[in-house]
Amino acid sequence: MKYLGIESSCDETAAAVVEVVDDRLIIRSSIVASQIETHRLYGGVVPEIASRAHIEAISRVVREALDTASTRPEELTAIGVTAHPGLIGALLCGVNFAKGLAAAYDLPLVPVDHIKAHIAAAYCKEEGEELPKPPFLALAVSGGHTSLYLCEDYMHFRPIGETRDDAIGESFDKIGRVIGIPYPAGAGFDRLSAEGFLRATGEDDAEAAYRAFKKSAAYKSPDYKLPSPAMQDGTLDFSFSGLKTAAINLLHRFEQTGADFDRAVFAAAYTYQAVEAVARQVEEALSRYPSHALVVAGGVAANSHLRARLSGIAKRKRIALHIPPLSLCGDNGAMVAAETHFAYLAGVRAGDDLNASAADGI
Repeated sequence: MKYLGIESSCDETAAAVVEVVDDRLIIRSSIVASQIETHRLYGGVVPEIASRAHIEAISRVVREALDTASTRPEELTAIGVTAHPGLIGALLCGVNFAKGLAAAYDLPLVPVDHIKAHIAAAYCKEEGEELPKPPFLALAVSGGHTSLYLCEDYMHFRPIGETRDDAIGESFDKIGRVIGIPYPAGAGFDRLSAEGFLRATGEDDAEAAYRAFKKSAAYKSPDYKLPSPAMQDGTLDFSFSGLKTAAINLLHRFEQTGADFDRAVFAAAYTYQAVEAVARQVEEALSRYPSHALVVAGGVAANSHLRARLSGIAKRKRIALHIPPLSLCGDNGAMVAAETHFAYLAGVRAGDDLNASAADGI
């Protein structure tokens, strides 16, 4: 079984071919046309520009994905496409292209949820590795989502915790822009934070520096004091707007007083609160649902501090942790193709009346 996955929900035009071999999902091709350099000029994604760029790139990207996989359209089992959530104009480009391709080759068309697809990126395994077995917990961390799900099977996800305002990736981008990190700020914030942890603790090892940060003078200093985004009301929810606002107020105080400002230590303090909030809610979720494997996905799953922290929790709890490789954390076609497989087996199909939706579907 071979699946073509098409993704165009935001600022990447992507397509991939995934083949199912002995219950393993093998990526035969994964092509991504990024618009980062274009949107960096504006400090964020401009929806109209994104939609036009998808129109220009999608034919080439899909053709390259099929050619790289040495696959003819006639050999495909089905075509999957991200139908929601996302930027509506961007989504429509992928949906309409997929409808046309499916009609031209008389192939089944499968609509895919973007968040389920991110989680499905963790299903693409190397030889010998097993898929996460439901029920499992899934953490989706990206520019638009910070959510915990109880995945009862590969198609049915029950939200058990979510952000009530900003998502973790969005908060990194916004604060990163204020301190001069180019959009998207994730990778730059990660590197700057690592420098800050090392500087604040004097530890040479990155993981040891992170662990030692809470005992450092920088963490205890009121100059870098920031709140936790983990809700304190017994839920598994988050609120990153408070952390973001506190960080902006802190930066304004530095600017107004002219006090010495260590940009790297500030980034470390911000990252520490964000990562620890996620870790706290994940630990609580694993306490409520013991023996469940943990799947982590989305753009912020590439954050080195978050990956290390969740890996430590998984080892301590003796549970399996499934995180996609860095190349599959951002938007890509392979995650769509992987989710298409399970949706196809569940009988999910769409006709030529398929429409896109900006709203979450889980």
